Amino acid sequence: MLDPLDLAKRLIAAPSVTPATGAVFDELETMLTPLGFAVHRFTRGEGAEGDDEAPVENLFAIRTGPPGSRHFAFAGHLDVVPPGPIGGDNGWASDPFEPQVRGDLLHGRGAVDMKGAIAAMVAAVADVSQDAGTISFIITGDEEGPALHGTRALIDYMAAQGLSPDLCLVGEPTSVHRLGDMVKIGRRGSVNIFIDVDGTQGHVAYPHLADNPLPKLVAILAELDALTLDTGTQWFQPSNLEITEITAANRAHNVIPAKGEARISIRFNDLHTGKSLSDRVCAIAEKHGGHARPVISGEPFLTEPGAFSALVAAAVEAETGTAPELSTTGGTSDARFLRSVCPVIEFGLCNATMHKRDEAVAIPDLAVLARIYTRIAFAALALEEG
Repeated sequence: MLDPLDLAKRLIAAPSVTPATGAVFDELETMLTPLGFAVHRFTRGEGAEGDDEAPVENLFAIRTGPPGSRHFAFAGHLDVVPPGPIGGDNGWASDPFEPQVRGDLLHGRGAVDMKGAIAAMVAAVADVSQDAGTISFIITGDEEGPALHGTRALIDYMAAQGLSPDLCLVGEPTSVHRLGDMVKIGRRGSVNIFIDVDGTQGHVAYPHLADNPLPKLVAILAELDALTLDTGTQWFQPSNLEITEITAANRAHNVIPAKGEARISIRFNDLHTGKSLSDRVCAIAEKHGGHARPVISGEPFLTEPGAFSALVAAAVEAETGTAPELSTTGGTSDARFLRSVCPVIEFGLCNATMHKRDEAVAIPDLAVLARIYTRIAFAALALEEG
C-alpha cells in the first residue's frame, strides 16, 4: 500500500482555496497515473475571480476492469475553505499549506476536509487489482464554493462518455467521536429564501406620510418562525427553519426605512421538496405584503439501507471494531448531485476540526481509512446487481 500520510502531505502542500485549479490536480494526476488510471481534466466557468462563475477545475480518472465488470467510484473535492490568519491568539500555529506533523497529528488545511480522505482513496486503490473491476475518481475543485461548475459538470461528462458508476462512495468527514462511528446514507435538503418588503421612507414624526415596511416584515417572520414543518421520519430528523438575517439598511434613528429585508434557511427531510417549501414561504410573504425569492441548493435523498450500506458497515467494523451508525444528519455535500447517477454513501475521517484553524487528522486514522476503502472497493466490485 502507498503511504497515505505522504500522499496527504503532498495534497495539502498545494494551496487550493475554492474554486481550486492547477497544482493540486497536478499532484493527484501524478499519483493516479502510475496506478493505471486514465486521467481526464477540464475546466468550467468563465467569470472573474471571486464570483460564482469563476473557473473551476474537475478531474475524472478511470481504470477499466474486465468487460462487463462492475464500476465503483470514489468521489470528493480538492478545494478547501480559506484558512484565515496565521499566528497570534486566533491564528494558525503554522502555515496552513505547509503540512506539519506534531505528535500523532498531521496539521494543514484540508487534512480532514478532505485531502486526507482522497489520499486514503489513492492508497486504497493501489491494493485493488484491475481484474477486480472498474474504479474511478470523481474529483472537483468546487464543493466548498457555489458548486455550480463542479460535480454537476462531472456528472454531465460521465453521462456523455457512458462512464457512470454503479455505486459511489463520497469521502466526506462523517465520523464524529472516533473513526468509523458514523456513515451517512442520506442528507437533508437545503433552501435559502430572501424576503423583502417595500415601503415608503419618511420622518418618524410623520408616519402618515410614510409606509413602514418593518411591521410587515416582522409579521412574516413571526408566522414563519411559528411553523412546525414536521416531527421527523425514520431516517431523518425534523426539518428546521431558521431566520439568518434581518436588515433595513437604516442608520438614522428618526427615519422610517424604505425597505426591510430578511433571509431564512430551511434544512428539510424527505417529507418536503425545495419547491413545496418555497411556495409555502412565498405565500406567507405575499399575504403580508412582501416578496420572497428562493434559492434551492439541494433536495433530500436517502440511500435505503441494504447491501451497499451493509458492505460499507462491514468494512468499517472489520478495521475499527466499531459498528457505525447509519445517519442522515449534518449539512449538504456533493452526494446530493451524485445520487441522481447511482446509489451513494458517505464515509470519511473525524470531522471535529474541519473548517477550523489548525485543522488536523490523526495519522493512524489515515492508514486505517485506506484499509477500509480497500475493503469497500473489493466488496462493491463483487456485489451482484440488484
